[in-house]
Amino acid sequence: MSGNPVSHSRPDPVRALCLFSGGLDSQLAVCVLREQGIEARGAVFQSEFFDQRPSIRAARALGLPLETLDFNADILELIRKPKHGFGSGMNPCIDCHARMIRRAGEWMDANGFHLIATGEVAGQRPMSQGRGTLQVVARESGYGDRLLRPLSALLLPATVPEQEGWVDRNRLLAIEGRSRKPQIELAKRFGLKEYPQPAGGCLLTDPTYSLKLRELAEHEGLDPRWIARMRMGRQFRVLGARLVVGRNQAENTKLESAAGPGDLLLRATDRVGPTGLMAEGASDEQLRLAGALLARYTDAPAGDTIRVSVEGGPGRTFEAQAMTPENVDGYRV
Repeated sequence: MSGNPVSHSRPDPVRALCLFSGGLDSQLAVCVLREQGIEARGAVFQSEFFDQRPSIRAARALGLPLETLDFNADILELIRKPKHGFGSGMNPCIDCHARMIRRAGEWMDANGFHLIATGEVAGQRPMSQGRGTLQVVARESGYGDRLLRPLSALLLPATVPEQEGWVDRNRLLAIEGRSRKPQIELAKRFGLKEYPQPAGGCLLTDPTYSLKLRELAEHEGLDPRWIARMRMGRQFRVLGARLVVGRNQAENTKLESAAGPGDLLLRATDRVGPTGLMAEGASDEQLRLAGALLARYTDAPAGDTIRVSVEGGPGRTFEAQAMTPENVDGYRV
């Protein structure tokens, strides 16, 4: 299935690219392969929805070289049209896993590696890690022939690395289900003392975040700039336009740095307060309401009038009356 021909003599050394989240399972997969003398390298995928920090910390602790693969365009494409649908949020897990393996396979072919490994455990996640689903992911990745899941390999059909003796199948495992006891015992054997508790490392699995992302998609579309801004400041919808208001000076600075061509920055000129960010083309009525929301978070009392400057577009200055706290929630995203 993979793009390049497979050599059927045992490489020396055997090199494995391991999809590496930094969780216990991915750490154990690396340890199981290293125990057989296989040279392991980690792969972490970068996007607005994934937190790379656990991968970086765990790789450092294991002395594991780590490759970062940009996954932003891939995940946005999959969210727009997921072949296998979504999980509980906006998480296209089956399509995402297959695409990650494909991207890892492309890197493997380009860099002289021999197999791809993951820390997946059969039956651990009902939607994306059932035995049948693991086979679907393998097939659709295009690299199923050189894909190894060391923790559950004995429950799955052997692939080329096992068939050709690059990896000793008898030293692989048959872990299945949601219990963590087998992994914890294995961690003790390998001397792994620090590892994160199981948790969703992907924002797309978070129901609250997914609702906000759907709301963004309906108005701005899945624009990478606005997706990044979802994690900045207070978020408001003002007569169809999105307004982001900084919570503190650090967020004000981030919003100012994030502004690009086609964006407007709003600031109070006569009060201490936050920075606001909107898209160019906002109407006078949208700006008036945005100014009232911005004024709410200055040091002006509710009902007082402040002056608001708009940077970007034609630029302008106008007066806005600070909105009362009870009216703010009607605009909050």
